[in-house]
Amino acid sequence: MDNTPTSTPFTNVVSSPSPGQPRGPMTPPLYPSPGPPPTTFTPQAHRPPNQTPSSAGSVGSHFSTPPGPPMFSSPIRPSLPFHATPSPPQPPPIFSTGSGSFPTSSPAHFMNGSTELPLHYPAGSDNSGSESPYVLFSAHKVLKRKKAANVPSLGFGAVVSPGLEIASGLEIIERDPYRCQNCGAYSNLYCEVLIGSGKWQCVICKTLNSSEGSYICTSKAELLSWPELATSAVDYVSGNRRPGFVPVPEARSTSPVFLLIDECLDEVHLTHLQGSLHAFVDSLPPTTRVGIITYGRTISVYDFSEGSVVSADTVAGDNSPSQDLLKPLIYGTGLYLSPMHASLPVAHSIFSSLRPYKLNEPEVSRDRCLGAAVEVALGLVRGPTAEISRGIIRRSGGNCRIVVCVGGPCTYGPGSVPASVNHPNYAYLEKNSIKYMEKLGKEARRYGAVVDLLCAGNCPVRVPVLQPLAKSSGGVLILHDDFGEAFGVNLQRAAARASGSNGLFEIRCSDDILVTQVIGPGEEAAPDSHETFKNDNSFHIQMHSVEETQSFAISMETKGDIKNDFVCFQFSVRYSTSYQSDVTRVITVRLPTVDSVSAYLSSVNDDVAAVLIAKRTVLHASTSVEAANMRYQIDERVKDIAYKFGSQMPKSKMHQFPKELQSLPELLFHLRRGPLLGGIIGHEDERSVLRNLFLNASFDLSLRMVGPRCLMHREGGTFEELPAYDLVMQSNAAVVLDHGTDIFIWLGAELAAQEGKSAATLAACKTLAEELSETRFPAPRILSFKEGSSQARYFVSRLIQAHKDPTYEQEARFPQLKTLSQEQRSRLKSSFLNFDDYSFCEWMRSLKLAPPEPS
Repeated sequence: MDNTPTSTPFTNVVSSPSPGQPRGPMTPPLYPSPGPPPTTFTPQAHRPPNQTPSSAGSVGSHFSTPPGPPMFSSPIRPSLPFHATPSPPQPPPIFSTGSGSFPTSSPAHFMNGSTELPLHYPAGSDNSGSESPYVLFSAHKVLKRKKAANVPSLGFGAVVSPGLEIASGLEIIERDPYRCQNCGAYSNLYCEVLIGSGKWQCVICKTLNSSEGSYICTSKAELLSWPELATSAVDYVSGNRRPGFVPVPEARSTSPVFLLIDECLDEVHLTHLQGSLHAFVDSLPPTTRVGIITYGRTISVYDFSEGSVVSADTVAGDNSPSQDLLKPLIYGTGLYLSPMHASLPVAHSIFSSLRPYKLNEPEVSRDRCLGAAVEVALGLVRGPTAEISRGIIRRSGGNCRIVVCVGGPCTYGPGSVPASVNHPNYAYLEKNSIKYMEKLGKEARRYGAVVDLLCAGNCPVRVPVLQPLAKSSGGVLILHDDFGEAFGVNLQRAAARASGSNGLFEIRCSDDILVTQVIGPGEEAAPDSHETFKNDNSFHIQMHSVEETQSFAISMETKGDIKNDFVCFQFSVRYSTSYQSDVTRVITVRLPTVDSVSAYLSSVNDDVAAVLIAKRTVLHASTSVEAANMRYQIDERVKDIAYKFGSQMPKSKMHQFPKELQSLPELLFHLRRGPLLGGIIGHEDERSVLRNLFLNASFDLSLRMVGPRCLMHREGGTFEELPAYDLVMQSNAAVVLDHGTDIFIWLGAELAAQEGKSAATLAACKTLAEELSETRFPAPRILSFKEGSSQARYFVSRLIQAHKDPTYEQEARFPQLKTLSQEQRSRLKSSFLNFDDYSFCEWMRSLKLAPPEPS
C-alpha cells in the first residue's frame, strides 16, 4: 500500500525518466477497448488522393520500433480549430492515497463552506446533473452515506477542461461578475434570488449578497434574462475590447511564433524537415508574425529587414547571452519577427538554404546549444519595453510560442550534458542541466512564452533534461519517428492552438464535498496571486497556459453523511488572451444526492471513472518498477470494486462484478497492458513522454490512450464499432484502431489480394483516420500494414486475445462473429498465435471475479 503523504491536494505532474538509451525491441502485449453495441460511422467525402507515400525505413524510428510501416503523407493542411484535444504534458507529482491501498485521495487539507443551511432551489430551469462539455463527472449522482461514497477503489471526481474552445450558446458577458463577499463564489443559475431586493444567496456558503439592485424584478421569470442565472457556463470579458471581438478563436492567429531549428541534421532528416517547414509557413494566417533561429555550435537569428535578401546575426552558443550581447538585437535595426504576408518568400529561402551536417561526428555528439538558443529567443520576446507588474511581465502583442525542432540532445553551452551517458560525471551534470532547463522554462512563462519541443529522428534527445523546459513553460515535448508528415502537422497545431496566459483555476464545492487531489497542467497558486475573501476555502491553481487541449482530473470525497438533496460545484478560470483582454469563465454544476447504492452505480459514467482512475494510477508510474506495481494496483482495485459493490455468486467463491459498471473493468484491463503501464513501448523515455502527455491531456485524448477504439470497414464505406478484440482480424476485412497517439489501419490478407478493392478500402480507412484526429494535438502517427507483416504486431499487441475464450463468450461479447460462415470462423480460428497474455475473461477469473454480463 502506498502511503505517500502530500501537503496539498494539487499534484503537479512530473516525470523523472532514465537517461536516453538506444531503443529496445518491442514486446508485443495487448490492449483493447470497451465493447459497446455496434455503431455505424460514415466518413466524409474522400480528400483528393494526391498523397505520396513517405519512404519507410529511411529514417530511424524515434519510437521503439524497427523501421516502421509507411506513414500516410497527405498534403499537410492548415490546423483546424480544436474542439477537445490533448494538452501539453507536464511532469510528476506528489501523490495522495486514501485509506485503502489505492491511489485516490489524501487527508482533508481544506473544507468548503462554513454554515449549514438548507439548499435553496434555483431561479432558472432545473438541469441538475446535465452534461457540460467543460465538466464531466464520474457519476451524475452523489451518495449521501459517507462510507459508501468514499470507497477509494472506485472514487468520485470530475474531469474539467476550463480552456475548452467556446461552445455554441456559451454566453459572453461584457461586465464584471457578481461574487459572494464571504467566500468568493459567483452568482449562478442555482442561486435563490429575492426579486424584491435583488439579493441572491450563495450556493456554496449560503450567504446573502447584494446585486447592487440589478436582480430586482417583478417575477422570477425575468431573472432568466441574466445569462449567469439562466445557463451553467458563462464567460465574463473585460479589458481591450473592440467591436466584433471574439475572445478565443481569434487568439490563435495572432500569437507570434519563434522557430528554433537544429542545424546538426543528416541529409535525409533535413529533407523531411524542410518539407514540413515549407508547409508550415504556407499554412499560417498572413498576419502571424514569425521569427526563425537556427542553432548548432552558434546561434543564427535571421533578419527580415533586408527585403528579399536572407541575412542573419550570429551569437556564440557557449554561454548564456548577456544583456550587452543581446542589445544589438533588441535595440538595433534588425527585424526578427515579421508577418508572413511580408516575409513568406524570405522564410522559404531560409528553409531552402539549410544544409546537412558535414563533419564526421555521430549525431549524439554534435554540438547543439539548445539552451542558449532559447535564451536568445526569450530576449527578443522580452524586448526593450517589458513592464514588470507583481512579478508577471505583460507586453502588448500577446503570448509567444517558441517551437524548437530538435534532432538530438543539448551537448553545448548552458544546460548541456555529455554526449555519452557513460561519462563518469553524467549523473551530476544531468542534474544541473535539469535545474537549468526548469529555470529557463519558468523564465519563459514569466514573459508569456510557451516552449514546445518537437523531437524527431533516431538520436536520443535526453528526455529527462528537456522535459522540464517544456513543462515549466506550459509547453509540450513530443517524440516523432521522423520530421515527416506527423511532425509537420504537429508543428502547425503547436503554433496555431489557442491559448491564454496568467491563468488562475479555482475550485469551489458545497460544504459536504472535499477536494482531495488535482492532477493537471499547473501548480498550487501563491496566496498573493488571487483575490482573497473572508471565508474563501476554494482551491487555487496557477496554470502555466490556458489551452483547449488540457484538462484537470479532480478527486473528491464527502466529509460526512450528506443531508441535502443536492450538492453544488463551481469551477472558474481567469486568464488573459492575446489581445490582453481578461476572460473569466464560470461553470456551475449541481448534482442530486441519493441513498441507494444501485441508483448511484447506475449514474456512473464508466469512461470518466476509468480516466480518473488511470490518471491517479499513471501518476505513480514514473519508472518501470513503479509501473509494475501499478499494474498490481489495478488488479486489487478491480477486486475491491467487486467486493464493495458487487455480489458473491451462489455456491461459488467468485464475486460478480457490478452489472452497472459494465465497461469499466475492460477499460482498466486495457490500461494495465497498454503503453502507459505495459510493455508495448520499449524505452522508459518514451513511456515518460506518453505519461506526461496523458496526465494533462483532454478527456477525449485521455480516454483513447486508455482504451483504443476499433472500427471495422463495411461495404459502402461505412464503419462498425467493435470491441478491440483479436476477433476483428478477419482476412476479408479492414480495421481502424484509434489508440490516441497512434492510429493503425490493418488490411486482411484476403482483402489485400484484391488490388482495386483494397485501394478503395484503404482510402476510406485513411479518410476516417484523418477525421478522427483532425483536431487532435499531438497529431497521432497513422500507420498501415497488411495481415502477416512484421509491423502488424503493433496492431495485434493492442488487441485482447479473445480467441482464447469459449465460443459462447466470444459470441456474447463480440456479436459480429455470428455473421461469419462456419468456414470463415474456422479460418479465423486457425490464424491466431497463442501468447501468454490473458484474455479479458481469463484475467477477471484469475482475480476470482465473474466479468459483468454484456448488454
